[in-house]
This record gives sequence, C-alpha cells and structure tokens, in this order.
Amino acid sequence: MQSAKTRKTGFVYAEQFMWHDTQRYNLLVAPGLTVQPGEHAENEETKRRFRNLIAVTSMEDELVPIKARAATETELLRFHTPKHLSDLDALCKAGGGEAGGKSPVGPASFDIAKLAVGGVLEAVDAVINGTVDNAYVLCRPPGHHAEKELVTGFCLLANGVLGVEHARQVHGLKRIAIVDWDVHHGNGAESAFYNDPDILTISMHQDNLFPPDRGGMAELGAGAGAGTNLNIPLLPGSGSGAYRAAFDQLVIPELKDFQPEMIFVASGFDASALDPLGHMMLSSRDYAYMTDALMLIADTHCQGRMLMTHEGGYSAAYVPYCGLAVLERMTGHDTGVVDPFLGFIENYGGQKLLPHQQAVIEEVAAHHPKTKT
Repeated sequence: MQSAKTRKTGFVYAEQFMWHDTQRYNLLVAPGLTVQPGEHAENEETKRRFRNLIAVTSMEDELVPIKARAATETELLRFHTPKHLSDLDALCKAGGGEAGGKSPVGPASFDIAKLAVGGVLEAVDAVINGTVDNAYVLCRPPGHHAEKELVTGFCLLANGVLGVEHARQVHGLKRIAIVDWDVHHGNGAESAFYNDPDILTISMHQDNLFPPDRGGMAELGAGAGAGTNLNIPLLPGSGSGAYRAAFDQLVIPELKDFQPEMIFVASGFDASALDPLGHMMLSSRDYAYMTDALMLIADTHCQGRMLMTHEGGYSAAYVPYCGLAVLERMTGHDTGVVDPFLGFIENYGGQKLLPHQQAVIEEVAAHHPKTKT
C-alpha cells in the first residue's frame, strides 16, 4: 500500500516536553533497599531520539512546525475536574512525587503537561483550518490513559480527548473517530466517550496488559453510545499478520461505516517487537501499513484530516524508525532511510496470521455486527 500524494504535515515539538521528570524509578518500580534506582520507562530518550532522527534526515524540511502553547484552565475543564487539576498543581509545586498509577512527576510536570495539551489544540486548529493536511504531536507526558480525575499509566492530562473536545466545541465537528494502536488499552478515550454516539473509539491492544481488566471485546459503549466503542484485545505474540488482519477486517470497516469528519490516532509504538513493556512483534513497516489505511479513510470521509498524538513506546533504539515510517506515509515523502532492524523483526517466527489469532478477530466481529470478516 503506497501513499504517493504529497501532503503538508504539521509537527508539534517543544524541548520542554523532554524536561518532564519521571525520576529515578527502575522501569516501573520506585527505588528502595532491594530495588536499585535506574530509569523510568517513560523517559525522554525515545522521544528525543525520534526527534533527532527527523533532524538528520530530509524529513526535517518536509514538516510544518506548529508551536505549542499552554492550555488554559477553561480548555482543561472541558474534560478534567477542578480537583484533578488542583491536585496535580499542588503535587508539582511541592516538588513532585507519585501522582498515581506508577506515574511520578517533577516540579515542572504539570506546566509541561499543559504545554502538551496546548500543542494538540494548536495542531487541531491547523488541521481544521487547512493550514496543514494532517499533524503529528510529539509530546510528553503522554495522555491516552488519563481519565477525568485519574492519573495512571504515565498520563497526567488527556491530550487526545481534549483535542477531540476542542474540535467539537471550537470548530463544530460532529463525528470524530479515535484509533488507538498503543499496546496498552485506550481507557482514557473509552471513559470519556462511552455513552457518546458521535465519537467512535477503537483500541487495538495486548489483551489484559494495562490497565488490568480493561479493554474487553464485550465493552461496546452504553446508552446512546452503544456500538461506538470497539476493543480489539489481541493475544500476546501477535505480529504483522494479526495486526493487518485486525485492521482490514475490523478497524477499516468500522471507520467506513461511521464516516468520521476527523480521525485522531493515539500513536504508541510499544507494540513493536523490541519494546520492553509489550509482547507484540510489529515492525516499522506495519505502522506504515496502518497509517496508509487510515489516510485512505481520511481522504474519503475527512478531507484528509488526521491528527496523531504520541503515546507509548519504550525502545529507544526502535521508536525513531517506527515514528519516521509513520511520518513518511503522512507526508508522502520517502527519506531513503533504511530501518536497520526491519529484516531481523520480519524474520521472527509467528509473523503470519495464525488460526488462533484469526479466531480472536472473528470473536470481536461477532460483538460488532457492522464489521465483516
């Protein structure tokens, strides 16, 4: 699948995003007498290396810079509660600490999180106003696990959810789809829009990885929003075949039926084969495949409007190549950079679609009569 059309792609990045301090945890665990201090999984290195790879390739000249600004309290209250904001503010002003759900923060983290949200809002404006065709927001902290009054999974504020609300409340869009391909369940968007018939939420994730006991295929939305929540809990070890089949048989038919006016993507690269916090086997070429598929839907139904917010991805070595592959598809520009890990990953056993993986896809489809297998 090729994306030959050249597009104007907005890109949000701020050095301050890299200054969000997640302290000296050992991956996910606070240091102690039997836990040697190390590096928190959600540190700046993966994002900085992604930005650096852009800087040393021809992609640097293809992106349209969009400057981030701090989201206002009014904008944050479109989803979060005053208590959520005041608790985060107080913790950071006190010097930082554990904000919840293995999510440590530093003194500047709340201000940086507001800057991340504001970057998303500026990107929404640019896409809808036609300044750019689509946009990628390379921000920290991530946001797809944050709920109305919950910090968890390294996420302080719901970046993508607030972007959706901005598109609705400021620009008047009616029907918006969210596709989350992070290896962990997109509980933030699900909790925000579970009863909303105008927002389609789709999450492809490793079954029961994080958050625990969330993201089941029987969770379809409720009330007026019944049928507008699609969870695809793939089995550990799923690779190219399983993901592409799930995209072709579930994600794309659901999007075609819904006909959104804009697509938001929670772009986590932790389903890659080299990630320490997931057990999937994707390569950069798989992320390019999924991006192409979404862009075809966006071109057909959304005037090309698509916005990606950077979420997880904890392999400093591999995230940059996955991210660059996505940007190449979004821009239509081939940098000529060869993924040095690609041949190794694509040679893994089990990359083809396996019968037990197809069975999961068919079980998900049985819950959603609109999807076709």
